[in-house]
Amino acid sequence: MTETGTTRPGATERGTLDKAAAENFPVAPFFLPRDWRADLMAVYGFARLVDDIGDGDLAPGGADARLLGVSPEEAEDRLLLLDAFEADLNRVFDGTPHHPLLRRLQPTVRRRALSPEPFLGLIAANRQDQLVTRYETYDDLLAYCELSANPVGRLVLAVTGTSTPERVRLSDAICTALQIVEHLQDVAEDLGRDRIYLPAADMKRFHVQEADLAPKSAGASVRSLVAYEAQRARELLNEGAPLVGSVHGRLKLLLAGFVAGGRAALHAIAAAEHDVLPGPPKPGKLQLLREVGVALRGEG
Repeated sequence: MTETGTTRPGATERGTLDKAAAENFPVAPFFLPRDWRADLMAVYGFARLVDDIGDGDLAPGGADARLLGVSPEEAEDRLLLLDAFEADLNRVFDGTPHHPLLRRLQPTVRRRALSPEPFLGLIAANRQDQLVTRYETYDDLLAYCELSANPVGRLVLAVTGTSTPERVRLSDAICTALQIVEHLQDVAEDLGRDRIYLPAADMKRFHVQEADLAPKSAGASVRSLVAYEAQRARELLNEGAPLVGSVHGRLKLLLAGFVAGGRAALHAIAAAEHDVLPGPPKPGKLQLLREVGVALRGEG
């Protein structure tokens, strides 16, 4: 790995990094400076891999487990894999990590003086996913998002050298909103993993039972619940949107893309009449471009 971060990725890295194209918002778009793009992709590689471990979505063959020092017999133990991944993360800060995605991350950590805390938060969120599959209240869900989503925005600010307490606060609102939107898109997929991120108190309020999330199409009560949670996400996006106007240049366009991705996804959910059970409603490119313009103008 060179300090430029431009070393050609191996097969293990490519399988993880290729998933960037499927995200609701651009991870490291072409218009950013090359060093930002390299560092943001290194951060993305970490975040994507830890999610893949937590979701049991690692590439077949066990290469990731072997790289982390986990035997084939133990490779299905997600908590054990997360422990091994955290140990390798520690080597990013005080040694030489084993996994190529963490070796890719190490120059970024040094160049940007990144701290371990946001990375540890993402690992903690995936540990929580192994132990907690239901959330009683919206506040419980927000506490989960503090681990699972907000560290990503904080890392973007750190990589670009623009972190301030107020920007972190605004970024947290945006990232939590994006996490809620993703949960709404993935209700059916999450249920297949025996996870429900719709707060139980809200399900009770809208007379939604867990069994109501299983059909191929949502009934009226589920749609009302999804609309309610979508409005919460929209309000959080609006709360965080001033972050876009607080920066300049290409970073402003990147952050506008984050806000626009969330708003366009919410538009797609609304266009599907809040029926998310057939699969994730996906926004079109034209809607996304419209939302980028709205975010850049400070509207919303």
